[in-house]
Amino acid sequence: MTLHTPSGRWALGLFLSLTAAAMWGVLPIILKTLLDSLDGYTITWFRFSISALIMPLFILIRKKGTSLRSLNIKIFSLVFIAALSLLLNHILFVLGIRFVSPSTAAVVIQLAPMFMLIGSLIIFKEHFSLFQWLGFALLCLGLLLFFNEKAGDLFKNSGNYGFGVFLVVLAGIIWAVYALAQKQVLKILPSESIMLLIYILGSLMLLPVAQPLKALSLSGPQQVFLLLCGLNTLFAYGAFAEALDHWDASRISMVLSLTPLFTIIAMKLCALWVPGFISPERLNVISVGGAILVVIGSMICALNKVKQTT
Repeated sequence: MTLHTPSGRWALGLFLSLTAAAMWGVLPIILKTLLDSLDGYTITWFRFSISALIMPLFILIRKKGTSLRSLNIKIFSLVFIAALSLLLNHILFVLGIRFVSPSTAAVVIQLAPMFMLIGSLIIFKEHFSLFQWLGFALLCLGLLLFFNEKAGDLFKNSGNYGFGVFLVVLAGIIWAVYALAQKQVLKILPSESIMLLIYILGSLMLLPVAQPLKALSLSGPQQVFLLLCGLNTLFAYGAFAEALDHWDASRISMVLSLTPLFTIIAMKLCALWVPGFISPERLNVISVGGAILVVIGSMICALNKVKQTT
């Protein structure tokens, strides 16, 4: 089986990657609001089930679905690995966020695209120029500076905080497995068909432990948040899956590193529009400088791709 080759439409891949990063940025805040009333297994089941119900509509509209007859044992095995990995990632992340803040979860989960980067360089033989490695270094330095006040908290082992960080780290490792498995399946199936199979398999695997009827006891706003979780999963992972079809996995991982910035921005907007809903992040001068470096580093990686393709 040959390795998947991106279409080369870097601009579309960049846009889709930014869309996924923005949607994943607001997700920890939404999840945090639901954990007082629902367990992580039930929330994850709803995320997969809502996506599984809506995805066929997108396939019909875009007419990109592929017959299941094109599947073989190797392809189905990769799809199953991707589904199981994404399922475990969702569960571990939502369990971890019970013990840490949305911003901390967003920082720690950035290990996921880094793991994906390492895997893509090894498995898919993707190449980074010296200029792009410079951008990657600036991006990493920017993240360290941006979270300078939080860095010490990530390594604390007091109470449940350390356990929560551990769960999010583990979620990041498993997410990288999902991403690399799905990228290979894209050689045979379009992204919509892959995600539909993943959502169906995930929903079935979670059904024995999920408690869907608990959603009936939620308040109106909480039910809206639960629906938003499902829609977030559908559109964010749909954008990510489509991006993998057009851009290198290593470059996508650079853009996804912007996710914590979207989380911080969303928290500040929530504090501004709905006072008392969630505490905003306090940014010092070093943090602002780090944010600028993150943006510059990501732009260097993307702009170098432009130079190569024009």
